[in-house]
Amino acid sequence: MLGAIIGDVVGSLFEKSGKKSTKFELFTKESTFTDDTIMSFATAEILLYQGKNYPQNYKEYGRNYPNRGYGRAFKTWLESDILDPYQSYGNGSAMRVVPIGFAFNELYEVLAEAKKSAEATHDHPEGIKGAQAVAACVYLAKNKVTKSEIREYIRNTFGYDVYTTIEKIRPNYHFSSACQFSVPEAIVAFLDSENFESAIRLAISLGGDADTQACIAGGIAHAFYGKISDEIQYITLQKIPRVFRDIWQDFKEEYKVEI
Repeated sequence: MLGAIIGDVVGSLFEKSGKKSTKFELFTKESTFTDDTIMSFATAEILLYQGKNYPQNYKEYGRNYPNRGYGRAFKTWLESDILDPYQSYGNGSAMRVVPIGFAFNELYEVLAEAKKSAEATHDHPEGIKGAQAVAACVYLAKNKVTKSEIREYIRNTFGYDVYTTIEKIRPNYHFSSACQFSVPEAIVAFLDSENFESAIRLAISLGGDADTQACIAGGIAHAFYGKISDEIQYITLQKIPRVFRDIWQDFKEEYKVEI
């Protein structure tokens, strides 16, 4: 899960930048957490503690941490009094789902919980599919399924074109926050990667929704590669609120996350 947060913090400087390179500093003084981190911790808290549900917790977290890059429709939902979903197919459902892939022992449980988390707001079929695909990748990666098997599963189950490469995607890729136009590319960034850090760099190099795509690729890469450097962990943890660090410690211990 921490891999997703790292991806968000690193990618925070590059959203809509159009950057088409893997060469950049991972962190600067301006690097910070965005809505991806906030909603990921909202999901983690629901999994850890009883008595909370997805729409209420997402609304509570969003209101407690305003102005962190929320999409227009989600921001409107946050500011309203309703808890009903709004048929979104944006990648907000996919950016917050990584904890679910770590938390369950069976794939069918992961898919069911990912659907439940998505439907809190993003109940469009593409919004649900994006969340399920990312959660499934995390689950398969943590269980040491090979990249070729993950690639085949994602194509056959969700119909995403993941039999391509970042090098082929990058030249003509443009920003999109829709699941169907950002989640497959983030998964390919993981599949093309050589290690955790390269997954984040490849995702950002698309020049698209950098923080969210790096969050997704980073979450899957963390599950697959396990170890993240102590320096990267330390810098990231200093950039998020103490309450998030406490949730991370509880989550890591409860679900025995490799780090």
